[in-house]
Amino acid sequence: MRSNPLDDPTVAHHYRVEVALADRLRNSTKAQRAEFYTAVYEELFREVPYHDQLMNKDDHVHRDKMIQELMDTLAPYLTSETIYAEIGSGDCALTTQVAPLVRKAWGIDVSPTVIQGASAPNMDLVLSDGVSIPVEADLFFSNQLMEHLHPQDAREQLENVYKALRPGGRYFCITPNRLNGPHDVSRGIDAVARGFHLHEYTYVELDRLFKDVGFTRTRALVRVRGRQVETPTWLVTMFEVAVTAIPVRFRYRVASLPVVRRLLNIMLIGIRD
Repeated sequence: MRSNPLDDPTVAHHYRVEVALADRLRNSTKAQRAEFYTAVYEELFREVPYHDQLMNKDDHVHRDKMIQELMDTLAPYLTSETIYAEIGSGDCALTTQVAPLVRKAWGIDVSPTVIQGASAPNMDLVLSDGVSIPVEADLFFSNQLMEHLHPQDAREQLENVYKALRPGGRYFCITPNRLNGPHDVSRGIDAVARGFHLHEYTYVELDRLFKDVGFTRTRALVRVRGRQVETPTWLVTMFEVAVTAIPVRFRYRVASLPVVRRLLNIMLIGIRD
């Protein structure tokens, strides 16, 4: 018999707290969300002190492996003249590694708790309301961020990223794909995300959103077995459409296969002309 994750008291507590806080965000007005993003994350970290974002600070093996993979992914886009900004930088583990390689590095987050203690030469930290982008950069990067934004705010933040990009600059966005989700605390419990993943995207949906705010060129980055290549976005969206056509009762299983999961993992790059 398949076990229920909620049988674990710590999982059940995390689930109840996060879903309740996420509902506050989903049902809030735009004016309320200007303060809610910081408030709900601070409350989550108080109520769930064993949250991954806090515990991973001490899990050096896991964190180092994750950061190294992201550094390998970002390396082709970093030069000594790059002004880099990470949106949703968390504990800034990645930003501190990028900082020595670029002209300037910014870490942007909504939570003062999670960025507390982060420091590195050439790096500055900025608190955001979850929508504003208070710095200009050649390369904006976000990893596991878009899904945490209210859909209305996601569009506004993306518009602000586009405006803050220097000509020729790029926004590199990594976010999980809804087809093999949910990817938040709801995983294994609900059919759709109910926690802080306020909206999980598909490639087709996110690419359309990028185009709507002004990005005339987008590219998909495919990374499998340590190798990566930029491809036309239409190639991955065609693959995604094919997976979507699979009957629902089989789709999740196919979309969760390791190679398929890698291809579906959204790594979208918007280029400002």
